[in-house]
Amino acid sequence: MKKYTLLCLAGLLSACGNDTTQSQQSAAAVSQASQVTSYPVTRQGDVVETYFGKQVADPYRWLEDDRSDETAAWVKAENEVTFDYLNKIPYRAALKQRLQELWNYEKTSAPFVEGEYRYFYKNDGLQNQYVVYRQKEGAQAEVFLDPNTFSSDGTTSLAQLSFSKDGSIAAYSISEGGSDWRKIIIIDVETGKKIEEALVDVKFSGISWFNNEGFYYSSYDKPEGSELSAKTDQHKLYYHQLGQPQSQDALVFGGTAEQKRRYVSGTVSDDGRYLMISGALSTSGNDLFIKDLTVPNSELINVLDHHNSDTYLLHNQGSKLFLVTNLNAPNQKVVTVDASDPAPENWTDFIVETENVLTPSVGGGYIFAEYMVDATSKVLQFDLTGKQVREINLPGIGSVSSIEGKPEDSVLYYSFNNYKTPSTIYSYDVNTGKSTVYAASAAKFNSADYVSTQEFYTSKDGTKIPMIITHKKGLELNGKNPTILYGYGGFNVSLTPRFSVANAVWMEQGGVYAVANLRGGGEYGKEWHKAGTQLNKQNVFDDFIAAGEYLISQQYTASDYLAIRGGSNGGLLVGAVMTQRPDLMKVALPAVGVLDMLRYHTFTAGAGWAYDYGTAEQSEEMFKYLLAYSPVQNVKSGVSYPATLVTTGDHDDRVVPAHSFKFAAELQAKQAGNAPTLIRIETNAGHGAGTPVSKTIEQYADIFGFTLYNMGVKELAK
Repeated sequence: MKKYTLLCLAGLLSACGNDTTQSQQSAAAVSQASQVTSYPVTRQGDVVETYFGKQVADPYRWLEDDRSDETAAWVKAENEVTFDYLNKIPYRAALKQRLQELWNYEKTSAPFVEGEYRYFYKNDGLQNQYVVYRQKEGAQAEVFLDPNTFSSDGTTSLAQLSFSKDGSIAAYSISEGGSDWRKIIIIDVETGKKIEEALVDVKFSGISWFNNEGFYYSSYDKPEGSELSAKTDQHKLYYHQLGQPQSQDALVFGGTAEQKRRYVSGTVSDDGRYLMISGALSTSGNDLFIKDLTVPNSELINVLDHHNSDTYLLHNQGSKLFLVTNLNAPNQKVVTVDASDPAPENWTDFIVETENVLTPSVGGGYIFAEYMVDATSKVLQFDLTGKQVREINLPGIGSVSSIEGKPEDSVLYYSFNNYKTPSTIYSYDVNTGKSTVYAASAAKFNSADYVSTQEFYTSKDGTKIPMIITHKKGLELNGKNPTILYGYGGFNVSLTPRFSVANAVWMEQGGVYAVANLRGGGEYGKEWHKAGTQLNKQNVFDDFIAAGEYLISQQYTASDYLAIRGGSNGGLLVGAVMTQRPDLMKVALPAVGVLDMLRYHTFTAGAGWAYDYGTAEQSEEMFKYLLAYSPVQNVKSGVSYPATLVTTGDHDDRVVPAHSFKFAAELQAKQAGNAPTLIRIETNAGHGAGTPVSKTIEQYADIFGFTLYNMGVKELAK
């Protein structure tokens, strides 16, 4: 059973290696960067907000109106300037070509069985979206769903696919233009024909079937005003009975003031006996209810009546529930309890908490306990009595996907990869413990030519932070290597080793790719997460600054060759660090970032992020803390900021593009140096999920081209 998931101040740094050649290269970079034409004129309004007696100007408030003609004209003008600059980068086309070449190999997923068919996802190479195939035993595979046919430009993507209990009916959701608002389409598996009208206006939802009769899904009431930015904060769980119109769907939870939650999900146990309802006020912590679906009109039973933990159903054997929880166990554990009286005082430890973060999965009659050891995977297999069967012998140090399947499956599948090893799929015999290569990667990338090492560095307050650094073998530590430092540091998200075609191209060019596991993430459990939230958020920025300083001190790079990159909460990270330490890096790459910390909670579901951030209305102390690091409010006149390429999508309804618009406008108005401060706005695109391959390749060609160009690189490596 899967849980449904919604989703630095430091001293001045002395430059290393200031030899003549480096100075000449730096001068060349400045010369290249000065080729920016004038920026569009961005009107400054007179909006002023008062917080606890302090007035804060918001001159670009008008850019929050995503439906206005003035905002549309501004977007067009900014893109014209940005693409005029990018078009002058001499090797931009060559980077795009190399990305296409390396991207162009067949990629396939692990198979899964539903009804009479074995299904899998496959991309022939450069298809914009993965295609779903199916096959019967002994027969040829055939196309089941091809999302590339959903729209002419590839911007409509398959978001989720779920099958009824016997596999005869499928329900799948689609995202149009990258939006979080979805449609659910229901089809007959044999004919592929739609069997009823699509469900619309669905958001942040799973599709959880009750036998073959219908399914549970979640959504908000359609907001007044803009669908992209209007606030949504009362999530509701519905049950859709097949054959009935959506207007008659039963409201199961979330319709009353007492049941008001920002995020609600409903999950049916694999045997169809129980419905588990999770309600959350923020992105961390949930209450939990259980309903017996075998008893007509049964009442909801409260499992947890508070939001002090993250708890969800992993599995059940009859009335015996297996729950995953971090209640009084920051690194998570598995407990068991009877469904008739499931309160915490009746829980029994099944897999106890350890020093490493636990993420369990179920399949083949076993529980697989994946532990995160310094951000890499270790997996133990347990039987349903709690006895450890074995440790799974993984192919190396890296990340393994969940090992899961149906109770009757004797063979399960998992994928393994790391920053230099493309993903390979393995079959796993649950009885013998033997792993066998099922589908080796066809990527034209020689991992043996690269090295990936984990190093620990010290943050400002003495905390040890892990960072994985990957590059070509034989790299000379001369302080002149183009380096991208990537981070996230929030929402309990763990950055574990993952292979990326784009990063492979970066490393082919002699680039260093470094990923720091900052506080605020989940790499070391709930305490690590909390150490980077609210009044501790500065720890995250300090950790990232210290990572950059470490890379420089160890001669991997120097400030003239360092770029920092992150997306969403990671975009906030980049925005905060580049405004606090603009001298540290040459290039800043904030993507779809949360950049106005005084107003983030007023858009879409942003109020749910308050667990991590706090809000400006929460208290005067919290307001002052947010104001001190909020990127939009901390761009200062007279400061030389690094070359900056802000990236966002005009249909991003999770982190609305106004964050990026306002930040770019502030940078362009106040930049004192010659480095360009540009914004690249992808049209008909959202927060990132489902982005067509063609657009992704173009984005990386622009990002890498901009980065190398501003580091003074005149030609690509051969």
